[in-house]
Amino acid sequence: MHARISVLAVLAAMLTGSWMPVRAQQPEGVTITLSGRARQPGEVMRLVVSCECRATAARAAVFGHDVPLVQAGNQWQGLIGIDLDVAPGAHTMTVHIEPPSRPAISATRTFTVSDRRFPTRHLSVAPQFVDPPASEVERIQNEARTLAAIYENTATPQQWKGPFQLPVAAHANSSFGTRSVFNGQARSPHSGADFPAPTGTPVTAPAAGVVTLAASQYFTGNTIVIDHGLGLYSVLAHLSVMSVKAGDHVAAGQRIGLVGATGRVTGAHLHWSVRLNGARVDPLSLIAATTGASKQR
Repeated sequence: MHARISVLAVLAAMLTGSWMPVRAQQPEGVTITLSGRARQPGEVMRLVVSCECRATAARAAVFGHDVPLVQAGNQWQGLIGIDLDVAPGAHTMTVHIEPPSRPAISATRTFTVSDRRFPTRHLSVAPQFVDPPASEVERIQNEARTLAAIYENTATPQQWKGPFQLPVAAHANSSFGTRSVFNGQARSPHSGADFPAPTGTPVTAPAAGVVTLAASQYFTGNTIVIDHGLGLYSVLAHLSVMSVKAGDHVAAGQRIGLVGATGRVTGAHLHWSVRLNGARVDPLSLIAATTGASKQR
């Protein structure tokens, strides 16, 4: 009898709206919005956290990494990169908000990453770019460590404003994530977008930032890395000329070099890749996420 009364009480509470499952409830006054072209490996999502509590600080985490957030009025905004290795399925993001003179508020948002199949490309390049000679191994390892150290720095302030833009007046002909086979040997997935253009074509900064590297690299030739802040980096490679140096501040659209064919290439083109808090993401997805022309959910 008592059990029946309890069940009836719960049903009555549900009908009157006074009871809701905890898993379906967000803290009052908190809204978490995600937008982007898609939720697949290699994509960028824009995160917007709104709170009526006039928060003084906010932070988020997903995929085992923190997501830097910046304040814009009563909102906190950030960019999330879905790395190529993120497994399809449900993933949960946590958000912590600190209102003034009140306990911190915690919220979660679960979303689904869908599967993505990438094509395979077969390319023929000079043999030394597939099986480097022993004399170049140390150089290659040092360059890899230098880039890894650069990408680990996510504490620099935001440098860019507004949407990212194409760094060269050309269309991409090689899609991000393509599985690469050089001279019959499988290598890492293509981590950027390639833009075929004649040698000497101007290359501009896709957004404002600070140059953290401008040097010749074994595989990518003359390479410029721009720190846009908040863990977001652009890599522009295979240049014939570099017009900036490490430490330079660059504005969006500023000329930084010229298209070339240095490093491991099959012809003149610009390679543009992006790292977002360590995640390998499609530069074209970054443009979509920062223009606000993507889907919101």
